[in-house]
Amino acid sequence: MKIKKINDEVLYVQDPVVKITRRDVQSLKKLAAGNRRGTIRLCAHPSVADKLHEMVIVHSKETYIRPHNHPGKSVSYHVVEGRADMVLFDGKGAVVDVTPMDVFGSGKTYFHRIQEPHFYTPVVRSDYFVFHEITNGPFQPSDTVYASWAPEEKNTSAVKTFRLDLLRAIKSFKKL
Repeated sequence: MKIKKINDEVLYVQDPVVKITRRDVQSLKKLAAGNRRGTIRLCAHPSVADKLHEMVIVHSKETYIRPHNHPGKSVSYHVVEGRADMVLFDGKGAVVDVTPMDVFGSGKTYFHRIQEPHFYTPVVRSDYFVFHEITNGPFQPSDTVYASWAPEEKNTSAVKTFRLDLLRAIKSFKKL
């Protein structure tokens, strides 16, 4: 597979037919482990301008994805490996839904699609969470709206507190 590296977290397949194997996923997990944020994405679409974006994404257990949404776009997650909770929030930061996700055959949700512009974030529950994401293109950074009530990734102490609070909120939500 011919790959173009954009940065430490973004790779693009340059082949007209994309085939991803277990070995490729293992390589992606190793690359994610070596990244500051513990994440990497392999883009199967040819460019940011493409109308359909398909990616295989790896998040480590330590990866923090700031809650965000994409108004006017939909996003789908299909689990390849690992477990995560998909958390949806209202506009003020209250948890409105928690969906435990796992591979097909686990009895848990393995496919999750968000069409309305809910704020959301995956919370990784295994060492790695590998998923196939599909969303509308083209990619414009300004199309992503980050939740004002969630800390930026660079604010590590606030992120640590937010994650602990979020884990408590998830646990409380699951008990309801």
